Amino acid sequence: MTKFLLAVHVLAAIITIGPVAVAASMFPAAARRALAAPGGAGALTEVRTLHRICRVYAVIAVVVPVFGLATARSLRVLTSPWLLTSIALTAAAAAVLAALVLPRQAAALAGLHGDTDARATPAVQRAIGQLGMYAGEFNLLWATVTVLMIVRPGSTTGA
Repeated sequence: MTKFLLAVHVLAAIITIGPVAVAASMFPAAARRALAAPGGAGALTEVRTLHRICRVYAVIAVVVPVFGLATARSLRVLTSPWLLTSIALTAAAAAVLAALVLPRQAAALAGLHGDTDARATPAVQRAIGQLGMYAGEFNLLWATVTVLMIVRPGSTTGA
């Protein structure tokens, strides 16, 4: 059962978190292209699609910690420092996505839908500018969690 839980956990992480990481990283450049080409339907469609990917997959990604905790329970490592650190970093990544990335994407998207004057507002430009940094933080947190899951300092589970 442990191997099944671990397989589902890893697959869920790859299938749900990977697209969010990529889409969040692609969003700032796509938003800048859309900002530079007012009336460009293709660029705006790309921005909308990237935002939708981030929103939808963020919700679906809840299965990752659910199966991760089930796997940890099965392995009897729930109190291991590397796992507790991973849980804290996962919570931090979720907070960055929910509180920093998604709202700024929505603000940028709303500004891109506006007229030419609204598109050039400092708030829209600032939101787009900050997105690269916050997407990088999100990705760095997940990369750290991934390394911890692979290395598992002090682990003797043998899985």
